[in-house]
Amino acid sequence: MPESVWDYPRPPAVVAEGRRVRAELAGVLLADSTRALRVLETSHPPTIYVPPADLRMDLLCASEHPSSWCEFKGRAGYLDAVIGGRRFAAVGWRYDEPSAGYEVLAGAVAFYPGRLDAAWLGEERVAAQAGDFYGGWITSELVGPFKGGPGTAGW
Repeated sequence: MPESVWDYPRPPAVVAEGRRVRAELAGVLLADSTRALRVLETSHPPTIYVPPADLRMDLLCASEHPSSWCEFKGRAGYLDAVIGGRRFAAVGWRYDEPSAGYEVLAGAVAFYPGRLDAAWLGEERVAAQAGDFYGGWITSELVGPFKGGPGTAGW
């Protein structure tokens, strides 16, 4: 059944993601989880947060990318991946001390699908949300239009 991103709430809701989540980069599975969370916010494809226990944290490190501020979730810090001696800049982000109401996201990592080789929800390979700021995971059941592409900054 289609799911319209325009039916998502504002402020965003955090719900369990029932499907297996996988994120791959440079031939390595960085994330493999059945315990991920979805953040649902009006006009955005869901962002997927993977708990630290289901990540290859040995391959992730703090990024030099400047932190950013979400009016709902707080300060986000970015993560690089280092695989085989190669550094992949700002492949994901996390909230180490999220704002009230979003504590469940503490330490979980959200990946930008467009900065990975592949990302999956269940057996479906996801498409990346347009633009370089948002990290939504687009699947076949989602209906837009989606914020992030050219001309959508003022939505």
